Amino acid sequence: MRGLLRRLLSSLGPRRLLFNLWYLFKPPWDTGVSPRELMEFIESHPPGRALDLGCGTGTNVITLARHGWEATGVDFVGRAIRAARRKARQAGVDVELRVGDVTKASTLAGPYDLVLDLGCFHSLPQEGRQAYIRNVEELLAPEGTYLLYVFLKTAGNEFGPGVTDAELAALPLRLTARRDGDERGRRPSAWLTFGRK
Repeated sequence: MRGLLRRLLSSLGPRRLLFNLWYLFKPPWDTGVSPRELMEFIESHPPGRALDLGCGTGTNVITLARHGWEATGVDFVGRAIRAARRKARQAGVDVELRVGDVTKASTLAGPYDLVLDLGCFHSLPQEGRQAYIRNVEELLAPEGTYLLYVFLKTAGNEFGPGVTDAELAALPLRLTARRDGDERGRRPSAWLTFGRK
C-alpha cells in the first residue's frame, strides 16, 4: 500500500492526488448549481464562446451551452471530466471537455468571449499563477470578460487557498466589478469581473 501511494504521489504530485481523491466522493464545491453571478452574466450578454477553467464535473459548461454558448471546460482531474461528459450527454448539450493543466500552454484556440473561473486560480500554487494569467490574457477576446470567484486571504485568515488584494491588484487586467461576500459564512470571498486593459 505504501508503495502504491508513493507511486501515485510521484506520478501525480500531492496537489493533483488530493483533487483526484476528492472526486472519488462529492467535493464540497460541486453543488450542481450554477451561481447567481454566472446566471446574471448570461442574462446580460449575448451568447459567444466560453471557457471554464477548472470546470470540475461541468455544471457551468452545461449551463452555458443550454443558453446558446459554445462552451469548453478544462480540468486536470480525469475523473471530473469523465463525469462532466456523462452529465453533458444526459443534458443533451454539445460541449468540449478536456483534461488539461490550466498553467501550461494548451491546444485551446481563443479567443473566448467569457473566461470563467470558480475557485481554480486561488487553489493554484504561487509558481503556477503567472503562467495561468498569461493563458487567460492570451485566450480572452479583446472585448471579452474574465469572471473570477476567489477566496480572499485577509488578516487572521491567511491559511488555505486564497489570494490577497495585492495579488488581485497586480493582475494585468482591468477590474470592472467586484462583489465581496463569504463562502458559506466561513471564508471571505469575492466575485470579480475583468476585461482587457
